[in-house]
Amino acid sequence: MGGGTVVAERMRTEASGRCPDSGDLTLLEEWNRLQSGFRRITEQLLADVDDKAGIAPSSFQVLWFLLTAPEQSAPMNQLAATLGFTTAGTTKVADRLAGAGLIERRPSPGDRRVVLAVLTADGVEVAMKAALALADALRERVVTPLGAEQFSALAERIGSLDPAPGPPCPG
Repeated sequence: MGGGTVVAERMRTEASGRCPDSGDLTLLEEWNRLQSGFRRITEQLLADVDDKAGIAPSSFQVLWFLLTAPEQSAPMNQLAATLGFTTAGTTKVADRLAGAGLIERRPSPGDRRVVLAVLTADGVEVAMKAALALADALRERVVTPLGAEQFSALAERIGSLDPAPGPPCPG
């Protein structure tokens, strides 16, 4: 019995009585290759940013989010939700960034119970340097091998599948 047949047998459910056929297995393998490849290239790109700008991936994500947010600030709970961090993880990254003088935490003028993370002038400078490092790494690792048109088309197609697209970044 081949590997695909064993997998298919394991995937059989009593409810459907259906077993994935070779087309289903090919589709699932392609999806796995896509998501694994995207995860690995993202890790490489963020490692490039760390190498060139000295910013850890989680810190860069926070700085980039704040750089593109209105007034370069956001509530801490919005940071956590948008970036997929836990509250404790967000606090840890914010503590590190505040300690480095890249963000400040301030009470929200509209609701004193809400704490805002706000980029400092140094934070803006570091975020811009890191963004340029990411742009360079993207050109080298992704755009050049694919071609600019293919990259744009891929970004548009994948973006069209986003079930909850956010607002475009201010330009």
